Amino acid sequence: MRGTFLREFLRDPFTVAAIAPSSASLATVITSPVPREGAPVVVELGPGTGAFTAAVQHRLTGRGHHLAVEVNERFARPLAARYPRLDVAVADARHLREVLADRGHQRADVIVSGLPWVAFAPHRQDDLLDAVTGVLAPGGVFTTFGYTFSRWASPARRLRGSLNDRFEEVVTGRTVWANLPPAFVYFCRRPRVPALSPA
Repeated sequence: MRGTFLREFLRDPFTVAAIAPSSASLATVITSPVPREGAPVVVELGPGTGAFTAAVQHRLTGRGHHLAVEVNERFARPLAARYPRLDVAVADARHLREVLADRGHQRADVIVSGLPWVAFAPHRQDDLLDAVTGVLAPGGVFTTFGYTFSRWASPARRLRGSLNDRFEEVVTGRTVWANLPPAFVYFCRRPRVPALSPA
């Protein structure tokens, strides 16, 4: 997996924006809001080689609907082959509402993001976050992560401000040192934007 990840980083560093996949420790933390009961709709944005996918699948144990939205087909194909219960959409996450609607869903209960936010231009960040809040259920949870070393860089600070603007509650988790590089998770609840506009 590391070899695939590195090749894709070298091919398109502004889309991948990392030289190695996230650790199992980070995956455990970022997927912790996925319910262990019921049939939730769980969306994974930018699954890459599947570091978070395995953790989501483990928590779901075959329940609900796990949708992975991956723009890179070279990541998407192996994921679909490895996880038969995973619904993989090769699409831009900005079109999340349409992707969900095509599958008969209007809302997501949990959205887990592996997207490289700091690599995106401000307008792209805004579009992606609007897509998230546009489909997240009022009681849903959105999780994403950042790297500790870049926490005070302007793109990271802008992301935190954007999260604060769009969610009533944004909680920063503890640093996950067992990740390269060390990372932390944002837990975002109660989107300020209505989850679904009236038809």
